[in-house]
Amino acid sequence: MTRNEIISVLGPVDEAVIADIALTGASLDELREAFAWMGADEALMNEGRSMPGARVARLIEILEPPEDEPEVPTE
Repeated sequence: MTRNEIISVLGPVDEAVIADIALTGASLDELREAFAWMGADEALMNEGRSMPGARVARLIEILEPPEDEPEVPTE
């Protein structure tokens, strides 16, 4: 995938994200599928869609915002 193809699906994103996506070797269709799963995973499962394949799952991992680390109470 090219940088422009990635941006056409995701909109403006960080260059590091673009590089990580490109390194997966995924196709443009796989990126579109990952983007769809992120926005409507429950709806896709209700439609009977099978779970994402390995590359699509990796794209989802890259695209998901990092979880906040739990706060450590201060004394």
